Amino acid sequence: MQIAMIGLGKMGGNMVERLLRGGHDVIAYDRDAAAVQKYVALGAKGAADLSGVVGAFTGGKVIWIMVPSGKPVDDTIAALQPSLAKGDVIIDGGNSNWHDTRRRAEELAKAGIDFVDSGTSGGIWGLDNGYCLMVGGEKAAVAKCEPAFITLAPENGYAHVGPVGAGHYVKMIHNGIEYGMLQAYAEGYEILHASKTFQLDMAQIANVWQHGSVVRSWLNELAASAFEKGEVDGLKGFVADSGEGRWTIEEAMALDVPAPVITLSLLTRFRSRQEDSYSAKVIAALRNEFGGHAVKEK
Repeated sequence: MQIAMIGLGKMGGNMVERLLRGGHDVIAYDRDAAAVQKYVALGAKGAADLSGVVGAFTGGKVIWIMVPSGKPVDDTIAALQPSLAKGDVIIDGGNSNWHDTRRRAEELAKAGIDFVDSGTSGGIWGLDNGYCLMVGGEKAAVAKCEPAFITLAPENGYAHVGPVGAGHYVKMIHNGIEYGMLQAYAEGYEILHASKTFQLDMAQIANVWQHGSVVRSWLNELAASAFEKGEVDGLKGFVADSGEGRWTIEEAMALDVPAPVITLSLLTRFRSRQEDSYSAKVIAALRNEFGGHAVKEK
């Protein structure tokens, strides 16, 4: 099928390459002209701007947006919409808030343009392993895009999970779960690393856990790889978040669902960004005030 990809970053670029490998006719665009040329060399049709994306189609248009959530998505849609016709499809494959997705779909529907949301997981490994795709949208619109979904996903790795917004909703919860899993692995490995009784080999332990253990997983496989490369010690423990964990917790609160693990994993990320914690200073001062406990001066 003919499909355009807007945004050729770590995910979008690899998705273009996987689509090309699958025999699709891909139009590629990014604000970085060098990124466009990289995929032109692999067989994509390059576009110099968004109008060039639309103009490169020979029939009905399916345009996949792979840009940061929020304003970049709205701006891209606003730039594309005047050149699109009834029956054309825009796919948002980024990590957009599902409320924004439903709003965008309602606005585009007035012009007869279909909007599909694809929660996309797989990271930089998706090129070879495939992407897990959690898709929301009207049945006919999703069916129109399905050849691309099937190419991008591994076997059984694509599902139409519900109407517009459902894809990003499922991906939001997926990422909330990921927060908790990452935190659990991190805490366990830190305890092992801190042991004063044993000098433990983190890579060895991570690898043996991959064979028969109940905690084996792809994340733990990646942990083994990181330990083997010696990457951990050279990094600063600053952990960002892109929004999905926050949205998951907000949804849990709205539904009166207790989610302490995901909530605490997000708060731990906040702590990782502080050079020195003001709250910890307050605790140290109070302990000194009521009990005369030792404090460390700057």
